[in-house]
Amino acid sequence: MKKYINLKLDLFVYMGLAVFFLILPASLYLPPEFGYENGLIENMQMIILILSCCLVIKSKERKTFFNLILMILIILILREINCGRTLFFPIPGQDNAFYSWKEIPYGWLAHPLYGIYIAATVIYGFIYKFWTDLQFYITKTKIPIWNTLLLVSGIVLSLLAEKMTENFVFEEMSELLMYVSILGIVYMYSQKKYAEV
Repeated sequence: MKKYINLKLDLFVYMGLAVFFLILPASLYLPPEFGYENGLIENMQMIILILSCCLVIKSKERKTFFNLILMILIILILREINCGRTLFFPIPGQDNAFYSWKEIPYGWLAHPLYGIYIAATVIYGFIYKFWTDLQFYITKTKIPIWNTLLLVSGIVLSLLAEKMTENFVFEEMSELLMYVSILGIVYMYSQKKYAEV
């Protein structure tokens, strides 16, 4: 089993660990504004996601697979900005408040178009048989265990934050952990820095 696991500590693992250990103090002591839409933490998330996109675009191998990863990253970016609603339609004079899609001209198109894009991403993946590349990475390369564990931690914490608390900083820091871990995994595989089994 050990031969399938990459225990190497790299820059991205240290970044993820730093975010992980900052979640609690940030949630307790940072002003709520840091966790607002378009706030500092969400802007950091966007930078991380855009860096991940750049790495994927630069990838020289398995282009169709990494095109799919790029499409998935764009889904995450669109999710973070609510398909542009939180960027372009704030309610003047109110903190962290935005017009709903039904209050925006042609806003009703946003969710159907987002759904069509997600469906197109899924169809693209099946057309190009994404599972063949995925099988290669799972069976022929060592799993980056630290980034994987940090990614799972970020997902679990962000789900807990959504369900159990209204602490925006906690939620956004958990998502930041998730995206930093994704950046580390994307870097390893897109730039062929992985170790083969």
